[in-house]
Amino acid sequence: MISDECRAKQSIELFPWQEIRSLGNLGACVSVFIFLIALSFTPPLFAQANSPAASQDSNSQQNAPANNPPSRVARISFVKGTVSYLRAGLNQWTEASLNFPVTTGDRIYTDRDSRAELQVGSATVRLSDSTDLTMTNLKDQSMQLGLEQGTIRVSVYRLRSGEAVEIDTPNGALTAVQPGSYRVDTALNGGSTLVTVNEGSLEVTGAGISQTVQAGQAVKLTGQNPINVESVPMLEPDDLDRWCEQRDKRLFSSRSGKYVSPDIPGYDDLDDYGSWQDNPDYGPVWFPAGVAVGWVPYRFGHWAWVFPWGWTWVEDEPWGFCPFHFGRWVHIGVAWGWVPGPILVAPMFPVYAPAFVAFLGGPGFSIGFEVGGVGLAAWFPLGPGEPFFPWYHWGGDYLRVVNITNVRNVTNITNITDITDIRNVHYAYKDIGTTAVNRDVFAGGKPVAHSVVSIPREQLAKAQVIPHPAVNPTRSAAMAGRPVSTPTVRSAPLVASNRTNSGATRTSPGAARQPDRTTSPAATSRTEAESREASGLRRSTSPPGLVTRATPPERGLSFNEMNRAMFEHPGRPLEPAQIENLRGGRPVGPMVDREFPAHIAPLPRVAPAPRSHRP
Repeated sequence: MISDECRAKQSIELFPWQEIRSLGNLGACVSVFIFLIALSFTPPLFAQANSPAASQDSNSQQNAPANNPPSRVARISFVKGTVSYLRAGLNQWTEASLNFPVTTGDRIYTDRDSRAELQVGSATVRLSDSTDLTMTNLKDQSMQLGLEQGTIRVSVYRLRSGEAVEIDTPNGALTAVQPGSYRVDTALNGGSTLVTVNEGSLEVTGAGISQTVQAGQAVKLTGQNPINVESVPMLEPDDLDRWCEQRDKRLFSSRSGKYVSPDIPGYDDLDDYGSWQDNPDYGPVWFPAGVAVGWVPYRFGHWAWVFPWGWTWVEDEPWGFCPFHFGRWVHIGVAWGWVPGPILVAPMFPVYAPAFVAFLGGPGFSIGFEVGGVGLAAWFPLGPGEPFFPWYHWGGDYLRVVNITNVRNVTNITNITDITDIRNVHYAYKDIGTTAVNRDVFAGGKPVAHSVVSIPREQLAKAQVIPHPAVNPTRSAAMAGRPVSTPTVRSAPLVASNRTNSGATRTSPGAARQPDRTTSPAATSRTEAESREASGLRRSTSPPGLVTRATPPERGLSFNEMNRAMFEHPGRPLEPAQIENLRGGRPVGPMVDREFPAHIAPLPRVAPAPRSHRP
């Protein structure tokens, strides 16, 4: 069991019944202590770009680090039955697929007799059938959910200082006060919401009310202005409750929890699909079982486009989330193994990355070696101690933090202080781990494994590390799965929001809720897209009709709007200043960030895609 001294350092709140879960032995505590000593020589997490430490670091980006991408995402970790998914910036529903990252503005719907699960790391959200849920906001310090209809159960494992978990419903906003287990049932017509607190406590806020509900209590919320709160008896556990408890038990009893930080989604899946071995050079290493002959990391899956990170790897295997967004891969003998980052203690936590790879290109590769006149996109996995250089906007201390929270030996990472240091990096797996495909496979988000192009050794030797392939995504790459018909969900007009004196936000009184209806995807797409583009309005990511406590973020630009603006610098997501320019109706403007490594040849000018009314 972890020592009392080591546990005291964690300063995080746990379920009472979670105390039995061990985060490691004395050796793990020593590793954490060493890691924290190394960390003390680096600037604070997400320090301001104009701080003294950042100003001395020539890698620091010029834009404000507040615009860094979130350090966490949710992972689709379980799908049963018919589960539909709507990405932010798109209007086409798709099948929900395992391991796809969920972030701000994404929406998920479970049909009859269906279930789904979202793992965030410090919390898990589980959906019953006939449930319409939006990830209203997901940041480092907050998770805001919008429940339009149906039933969810939220397990909150840890709440750091200043962190918030909020569930918005048509009848009130619910904010977790402590770690615990919370069930929320919202009627299909939105007329009432049943709130059950199994563990912990939460606060109900709305028009003129603020009330705390403790463990072992249940309340029924009706109305919206005013909101009525009525105490009701606790109901007996049903199949959903028992399933949620089984899933939590599986998480807490995971053997992999001894080696992996508890804030990494998906570590519990490693138990069933591989084994751990201690290595004198790398520490605990996880080896997947039953993989195909010739299996290589980042080859059996596809590339997806997920803003604000841009190109994001989605692995096919059911266990394929945490080993591809955290830690590093190592080749030992004839097998590939995954080396997790250090087990962290508060206030540090692992930082998610879209893929820990380096891309290849250059005049002797992408131009000199083509197949059928179509250039290649190529990449290889980063090994332990090899630095990761983001191909998306970052600022301040992000470069160091995204690296040192994902490697156990931080010496090589903390010594990376200038772009010239990249020339001294020896990449171990360029020769044996490179995967290459035609650019149309890459751009279209198509499966990689059956489209791999063999590269002659002499051509591979000429390839140079580049920031990213100069390839813009197609709409297919932005989708989570195969297109499906629009599910039967309510649709409401765009409305303004008014602040109430209770601190909650509600929709304006004149905005009537629309009845349930089913519309064809094409009809819905044209109507909503054209009205938004014509009026210049931007919907809040919170579904209309929900009572909110925290102000929801403004909905981002559509996929088409951003994709058209990327033709000057294809393959790299727009920077925050460029996004604001587009929102303000101004030209997108040039890229300001320095890329790592620098482009070794001018980027080809790619004609913008034809304008379309479909976002």
